[in-house]
Amino acid sequence: MTIPEPSRLADRILHRDIVVAAHAGFRPLTLDVAVPPAASAPAPVLLFIHGGAWLHGSPKQPADWLMAADPFTTALRAGFAVAFAQYRLSGEARFPAQLDDVRSAVRWLRRDGGALGLDGGRIGVWGESAGGHLASMIALTGTDDDSRVRAAVCWYAPSNLSHMQRQAHPLAEIDHDAPDAPESLLIGGPVPQHPDLARAASPVTYVSPQAPPMLLVHGDRDLIVPVGQSQELAAALRAVGADVELLVIPGAGHCFVGVPLTPIVDTTLAHFRRVLIP
Repeated sequence: MTIPEPSRLADRILHRDIVVAAHAGFRPLTLDVAVPPAASAPAPVLLFIHGGAWLHGSPKQPADWLMAADPFTTALRAGFAVAFAQYRLSGEARFPAQLDDVRSAVRWLRRDGGALGLDGGRIGVWGESAGGHLASMIALTGTDDDSRVRAAVCWYAPSNLSHMQRQAHPLAEIDHDAPDAPESLLIGGPVPQHPDLARAASPVTYVSPQAPPMLLVHGDRDLIVPVGQSQELAAALRAVGADVELLVIPGAGHCFVGVPLTPIVDTTLAHFRRVLIP
C-alpha cells in the first residue's frame, strides 16, 4: 500500500489521491482524507459522498452552496476525520458500479485507515442527493465486516426509484419516468420499463433491523427529489424497529435552498457524535 505524502495545514493533515480501486479501461478511483492534526487517538471518520444526479460533481470540488457553511471544517473541529469518496458517474458506468466504488472506499478505510490515524471501526457515511442515495445504500447493504458503517446521514436522497414520479411535488422540475431522468440513466433504461433494476437500486429494498442509526433530512419544497422519498424510507425503517430519525425542513428546496444550512450541519454532526463518539 502506497500513500502519497500528506499536506500539513494549520487545521488538518490532508492526504490526497489514495487509490482504493482500479477498473480496466477506467482511471483509478481515489480517496482524499482530512485528519485533525491534534488527534490523540484514532479518529472516527465521516465519509462524504457528493451529489449531482449521479451525472455530475467531484469530491475534489465541493459545491459552492455547501462550502458557504464549510461543514467539513466544522467536522474536523469536532474531532472527526473527513474522507471524500470518488465514484463512477452514470455516463461512465451503470449501477451498481457507483455502490461498488463507495464500498471500495469504506473497505480501504476499515482495512488501511489506521495508517492515517483513523478508527476503521467508527465510520459514518454522509451524502447529499445522489450521494445521499449511495450513503443509504452502503449503510443498508454493508453487512460484511469489510464494508459495514456505524451511522448514516442522508440529505434529500432518493430511496425508492419506482415511486419518484408518483411522489413528485406539483411543481416538480423532472419527469422521473422519462428515459433521460437521472435515475433512468443510472440503471440503464426508463424506470417504468425496468422495475427489477429500479428495485435493486433502491435503498428501501434493503431495509432491515440491522440498519445502522440513520438520520434522513429533506426539505418539504424539494422540486427535484420528492420529500416522500425520505418519508417512505423512514417509515420502512421504523416498521422493522431500526434506529431512524426523519427531519423535514419547512420551506426548504433541493440543496436546502431557502433555509440556513448551519443548523442542519449542526444536527448532522450531533447524530454522528451520538453514535461514533462515546
